[in-house]
Amino acid sequence: MSSFRLLAALCGLLLTLNAHADPVRVLASIKPVQQIAAAVLDGIDTPAALLPAGASPHSFALRPSDRRALASAERIYWVGPSLELFLQSTLHELPSARELAEIPGLRLRHFDEDAPAHDHNANEHADDHDASAEHDGHDHGPGSIDPHIWLSPENAVVIARWMEDDLAPLYPQQHSLIEANVAAFEQRMQILEQQLTERFAPLKDKPYFVFHDGYGYLESYLGLQHRGVFSLAHEIQPGARHVNELRNTLSAAAPACVFSEPQFTPRLINSLTAGLPVQSAQLDPMGAATKVGPHGYEQQLRALTNTWASCLEQL
Repeated sequence: MSSFRLLAALCGLLLTLNAHADPVRVLASIKPVQQIAAAVLDGIDTPAALLPAGASPHSFALRPSDRRALASAERIYWVGPSLELFLQSTLHELPSARELAEIPGLRLRHFDEDAPAHDHNANEHADDHDASAEHDGHDHGPGSIDPHIWLSPENAVVIARWMEDDLAPLYPQQHSLIEANVAAFEQRMQILEQQLTERFAPLKDKPYFVFHDGYGYLESYLGLQHRGVFSLAHEIQPGARHVNELRNTLSAAAPACVFSEPQFTPRLINSLTAGLPVQSAQLDPMGAATKVGPHGYEQQLRALTNTWASCLEQL
């Protein structure tokens, strides 16, 4: 057989395999939602995530393959336009789409809640070369909903319970297993709550700063409060005056922790913290490094809170 005919045969085989491949039934917009769905569907099905690991829901653009996946999925779980605005027009007409921020029983936080009087918003003193307060592309203004609902374990349990009922028509023969999975997930969350409460109890007065006002749900859950939000755009290096102002704020609060996220360059963090008695660490609220699975949600939360506590414990 000629190389051309062999190549054609292989291509035909691949197309046949793809045509018979099982389509994704349950599709989550982001990995944290996928993790909750994976706990609910343990031993039944494997949910997929639309966004690849490390991608931001605030700047993601749908590819043709993404649109096909959305059109074929029987359930699509997304937080809502406050987080994944790029999905709003696409999902508006899809009966399979479920906006999780609208689930009854969720505790929704607004960005004007619990704001400390000494918050230092970097945008207030930004010069022309500094970034706007909303580096991640969504509205953090007073009164707007905080879309990071998955960072509340209590909300995660509410979502899992709701998914139990929502997925029943798709898996009628496995409803008892889904029910058991949700009960097990809730039990694990109770154990995790006890462990986190014990660890963070002596850390509540430790000062720390964040680069993204996206941890309010978890802070409320843990009884913590940041000293300030250094709201910078990660793609623009702040000016020298701005860096000095932030360093003065850190110096006044030191010793303290400074929590960045993966999109911020080490150069920026080093400029802010060099020579100051502060500790720095990186938090990833999207859990990019966590393996997807039935225990993925709590593993992601454990990794996040362990980094958090470990830094505060050094102060």
